[in-house]
Amino acid sequence: MIDFYTWSTPNTRKISIALEEMSVPYEIKLVALKEQQQKQPDFLKLNPNGRVPAIVDRDNDDFAVFESGAILVYLAEKTGLFLPTDTKGRSIVMQWLMWQMGGLGPMQGQANVFYRYFPEKLPSVISRYQNEGRRLYGVMDTRLADERYLAGEYSIADMACYPWVAQHEWSGIKLEDFDHLSRWFTDVGERPAVKVGMTIPESHKSPDKPQESVKKFLMT
Repeated sequence: MIDFYTWSTPNTRKISIALEEMSVPYEIKLVALKEQQQKQPDFLKLNPNGRVPAIVDRDNDDFAVFESGAILVYLAEKTGLFLPTDTKGRSIVMQWLMWQMGGLGPMQGQANVFYRYFPEKLPSVISRYQNEGRRLYGVMDTRLADERYLAGEYSIADMACYPWVAQHEWSGIKLEDFDHLSRWFTDVGERPAVKVGMTIPESHKSPDKPQESVKKFLMT
């Protein structure tokens, strides 16, 4: 059984998708960002960085894992799913996973903040992050012109990228400008486990009020 510490963010949805895809039993542990629960001592013992997601594997001596990419790798290795065991195949998945962790997530996250939440509108800053987001979408689009999924076969790399691409409108980026990425987005989005994973944890909590969401993004 996995204890899954989560709230409504693209990074946590990577994990809910993976848990559903891998059919791993899990229990949701809500971490209310608006109440700064991620900064409390008990949670910092699980994730010293004070961010969601985190997991605790009850079947492995209550082993805690933080950072969404590391959690995806842990779950894939635990189940033997969505991460090849051969050196080349594994490397391809890891390359795209690291690409998401180091590029797509941080850049689109900044686009979200400055385009939607930041109290002062800074056009040059918004343009900088939106343009980088479009460039990264172009990288995916080029790759997906030749492959159905980012690593050839469906993998944790796709699970990592999908929740971020799902926020393209929130970042002010038009997905229809990228034909191959749009095809991939529709394809992945039709997977039953992805449909369920993208609803976690909405069905388990009350939605934030708009002003609470602003505070959450700017203060956490």
